[in-house]
Amino acid sequence: MFERACSISGVPADIAQSSVATPQMSSATIQRRLVSLDVLRGFDMIWIIGGADVLRSIAVMTKQQWLVPQFEHIDWAGLHFYDVIFPLFIFIVGASLVFSLSKSLEQAGRAATLKRIVRRSFVLYFLGFLFSGGLSRRWPELHFVGVLQRIAAAYFFAGLLFCWFKPRVLFGICVALLIGYDATMTFVPMRDIRLDKKAFDRVTALTGEKDPAKIFLNTTNWTSGKFERGYNLANQIDFQYLPGFKGYGYYDPDGLFSTIPVIATCLFGVFAGLLLRAEASDKTKLLYLCLGGVTAIVLGIIWSFHFPIVKRLWSPSFVLVTAGISAVVLALFFWLIEIRKIDFWCTPFVWVGMNAITIYFSKCLIDYNALSNRFLGGEIKKFLNLQWSGSGDFVVALGALALALWLCRFLYRRKIFLRV
Repeated sequence: MFERACSISGVPADIAQSSVATPQMSSATIQRRLVSLDVLRGFDMIWIIGGADVLRSIAVMTKQQWLVPQFEHIDWAGLHFYDVIFPLFIFIVGASLVFSLSKSLEQAGRAATLKRIVRRSFVLYFLGFLFSGGLSRRWPELHFVGVLQRIAAAYFFAGLLFCWFKPRVLFGICVALLIGYDATMTFVPMRDIRLDKKAFDRVTALTGEKDPAKIFLNTTNWTSGKFERGYNLANQIDFQYLPGFKGYGYYDPDGLFSTIPVIATCLFGVFAGLLLRAEASDKTKLLYLCLGGVTAIVLGIIWSFHFPIVKRLWSPSFVLVTAGISAVVLALFFWLIEIRKIDFWCTPFVWVGMNAITIYFSKCLIDYNALSNRFLGGEIKKFLNLQWSGSGDFVVALGALALALWLCRFLYRRKIFLRV
């Protein structure tokens, strides 16, 4: 799985080219490295490997408690800063596959490219399964869904669609996915019962039945158009059809039906990738990225009046708002790095961005916070907290981030990349 790959700037050959011919473009298109996309990927991942903990500790130190929740997932409806991290990564996956699959289509053909998509999706899913515990648990506690599994599904379907359809058709499919998901969640009947222990306990007290599955199937009242926690069609589909362990007991935040709009998020990234590779000036690309991003945010806010912004349901409003934010952030990085050439700050983000899956997967093998505590915890942490409340926690969080960055630098310098 790990291999040494030597190419431009010491990165894997299949991602070193940022602009190669697509089925819609001439092979004479100028090839160049799109550093901004790698940097954005690293910027996104750095929050997961410790950046959020560092800023959270700074907020505590400076008594800015209102900032602390922004580095945690929101309970249900709404949007925190930390809720944008995952959809931004999916967006980047979509933008990146435009470059890698276009090169494969031109050099190896469609059949070989499709095989590559299937193989990579399977390997990524398998890594996600291992990250979620693998076979360490007994049935029925095996965990079949999760972050990497969802990335695998998004890449698989978006990649297949990219290989077969032109941009206009892809846009139509993206719209259809969002509207179809909304219509199904709104109009398809579901059993009128909330999937939580209190609701099941109330039924048990009345009927004596203790099996949640039987209680669910014995519910004769039906309803529709609900988007509350444990009280919506997507969660009920998980309860009935998702095997194995479920993150919230009766359903999973990365469940089956709610993966459908994730594909739309990836397709929005594909549109951004197609724009970045188009034969247009950088300023034109920047303008369209900004306009598209702002438009998506506005449309998402309007849609939220019907279907709220809910990450755990990956609601259409969540897709649009986060895709819009992703496009605007990408535009900012594109402007700074590709247009203004202000790139002195990029190196650490490139280290992370070039090994994003590796560093994410390493979290199941290395507890960076625990390791940092071995060097900076105990009396050192206690002393610092006495001098300035929260400063000890800040130093430990900073140490954990430094360790993760050191690993990324080590892998990058030695041209070691996890390729799936």
